[in-house]
Amino acid sequence: MAMERPYGIVLADTITKLPAEAAEAVVVSGSHGGVFPAACAVQAGVRAVILHDAGIGRDEAGVGCLDHCMLHGVAAATVDTMSCRIGDAADMLQRGVISRVNPLALTVGARPGMTVEEAAEALLLAPVSGLSGDAPNETREEVSVPDGRRGIVIMDSASLVQDSDDGKIVVTASHGALIGGNKANALRCDAFAALFNDAGGGPEGWGFSRLSALDERRIAGATVSAGSARIGNGRSTYEDGILSAVNDVAKFHGLRVGMSALEACEILALTEIRSPL
Repeated sequence: MAMERPYGIVLADTITKLPAEAAEAVVVSGSHGGVFPAACAVQAGVRAVILHDAGIGRDEAGVGCLDHCMLHGVAAATVDTMSCRIGDAADMLQRGVISRVNPLALTVGARPGMTVEEAAEALLLAPVSGLSGDAPNETREEVSVPDGRRGIVIMDSASLVQDSDDGKIVVTASHGALIGGNKANALRCDAFAALFNDAGGGPEGWGFSRLSALDERRIAGATVSAGSARIGNGRSTYEDGILSAVNDVAKFHGLRVGMSALEACEILALTEIRSPL
């Protein structure tokens, strides 16, 4: 007789918006596999979590969730960025392939190379930790360049965007994919420009998909390569990032692939006009 479980598998395009039923469930989330999403999962009391490895990237920031969850007694796994779209939990469940697991996930049978569906089923056997982690923490700060016409707001996540960021340059360490494929989620303010992490690109170039949506709003958009900057760390986007893709509005302002994020932000801060595109 099969054991009845009062919990199951919960899908969430972003880990910052988990439903109440995520507690004691296996959560498959489209968020990147950095430390902050891991902290959100621990705080929510999940049984286990599967996140997107975002190309793994600089200093393996895209799989930082594995160690963090391990420290708090939570089984965790990540999916290969080229197997499914980041920011799209349903696509992860349908096409995703596991890239890495932590030791707790391994003990219940979740392994690299499994499909996400297979791994999620295995993780239903993981014990609930019962440990409470520290409250998730992300930072934002504003900087300027000499004679700049607009400020530069650096933030670890696009979820920290405020209405006061209208007209500014938003530098974020969030992935550059449309969450759940919704264009309305491209950016929650009318910024002059916005930079994201490309999360390794992924299938169909999904890691760049916010850029065309920003073109429609006449907002300059660009991504930095996951290998150049730590996903989830806004300062790294700003100081280490190398542009991997730019939209048409960004090209109008002189941005190009291969340029540093620092140089791109200086150009954007000094430019006088908004793109007519």
